[in-house]
Amino acid sequence: MARDEVDNQDNQRLDKWLWAARFYKTRSLAVEAINGGKVHANGHRAKPSRSIRPGDQLVISQPPYEYSIKIVGLQKQRRPASEAQLLYQETAESRSKRELLREQIKNEPLGFRDQKGRPSKRDRRHIIKFTRAD
Repeated sequence: MARDEVDNQDNQRLDKWLWAARFYKTRSLAVEAINGGKVHANGHRAKPSRSIRPGDQLVISQPPYEYSIKIVGLQKQRRPASEAQLLYQETAESRSKRELLREQIKNEPLGFRDQKGRPSKRDRRHIIKFTRAD
């Protein structure tokens, strides 16, 4: 084996791994998130070209959720979601926080929808009916 092939087996670019592990739909979205400070590797802000290895810790922020994971494996290609989930282990604390937040969001009442712009025809009819009520 050539030296490059051996090196590629034990490390991988962060943006490629995030794409292969299905955290982002495209590599460009992964790069955008990394450059925006939404991904931290081993406690430090990362760059898209950063090499990662199994055992590294990642914190991925996808508002409103935050994932704290440990890299278990590397994958060069994007595979089905069932295989992608085998590339990492989420910490129990991170999983419990996400579940709690999901329940809180689910149980929140639906608030008033703030519409911007002109009222619709239906809204105008209601406004006219309300203002002309004698």
